[in-house]
Amino acid sequence: MRSTPADRHDLAAAARSAAGRLVAIDAARGAVAALPALRAAARRFPDPFATGGVYRWDGDRLAALAELYEVTGWVLFDAGRPRHALRANRRALTLAHLSGDRWTARLVLLNDSMLMSHLGRPRAALEDAARVPGARRLPALVDSLVLIRRAHAVAALGGEREAVRLISRAESRFLDGASAYDPPWAWWIDHDEVLGHRGWVMARLGRWDEALPLLHRAATAPGPSYRRLFTAHLLTALARAGAWREAERLADDLAPHVAGIGSARTLGTLRATATALLRGVGRPPAALREAAGRLREALPAVE
Repeated sequence: MRSTPADRHDLAAAARSAAGRLVAIDAARGAVAALPALRAAARRFPDPFATGGVYRWDGDRLAALAELYEVTGWVLFDAGRPRHALRANRRALTLAHLSGDRWTARLVLLNDSMLMSHLGRPRAALEDAARVPGARRLPALVDSLVLIRRAHAVAALGGEREAVRLISRAESRFLDGASAYDPPWAWWIDHDEVLGHRGWVMARLGRWDEALPLLHRAATAPGPSYRRLFTAHLLTALARAGAWREAERLADDLAPHVAGIGSARTLGTLRATATALLRGVGRPPAALREAAGRLREALPAVE
C-alpha cells in the first residue's frame, strides 16, 4: 500500500470505504472477482509498516487500516493465496492491537483459525480461537463463531465427541440471538451459516445421516457467494457416503454454473472431489464418473 489520501480523516474514511467495496464484491461474485479491487487498494493506501505510520498515526487511521487488512486477508484466503493471507492477517492483528480495536482483532483471529484449519494445522487453529475470548462473556453470535472454529479443529484432530459437543453448543449460542453487544461485522452470521458449518463438521466425522441434510439446507439457501463452499462439501459428502445418484445429479447440476464461482476454496474442493471420483475412489458407478468428468472439464482455472 503506497500513496495516501490527503489527510488523516480522508485516509480512514477511504480505507473503510475500500474495505466495504471488497466485502460487497466478495459477497456478490466471490473473492477471485475482488482481486482487482484489492490490487487497486494496495496501490492507493500507504504501507504503515514501511512508512512508520504505526508509530505516529492516530488510532482511527490505524483502526481503519486494520479493517482493510482484515478484509484483505479474507479475500486472499478465499482467492487461494494462503501465504499472502497469513501476512495480511498478521498486519491486521498488529494494527488492531495498536489502535485498541479489540473486535477487529477478534475477527482476524477467527479468520486465521479458519485458515489454519484449511492448511491442515488444527492445533494452530485452536490456539487462534483460544485468543478470542476476553474477561467478559462474548455476545452470542461471536461466541457461536468461536465454537464453530473450535469444532472444525477438534474434528480434524479426531475428537468426535468433543467436536459434536462444540458444534451443538455453537447452534445453541446462535439461537440465543443477536444483541446490541455484537460487533457490526457479525451481520453475516445467520442460521444457514451455522447449520452449514454443523453439516461440514459432521461430514469431517463421517456422520453422513446428520451431515447431508444440513449441508443440503445450507447449499440451497439464498446467501452470499462464498457459501457455495457448502455445495462443494455437499458433493464431497454425497460421494463419500456412497449416495451415488444424488452425487451424480448434483455434479451435473453444478457443471453449467461453475465458471461463475469466485471462490478458489470452492473450486479446489470441487476439483478434488471430481478427480477422486474419476480415479474410482470409493468405486463409484460409471454414470457418476462420467458426471465427475463433465464437472472437472467445466471447472475454470484459478489464477
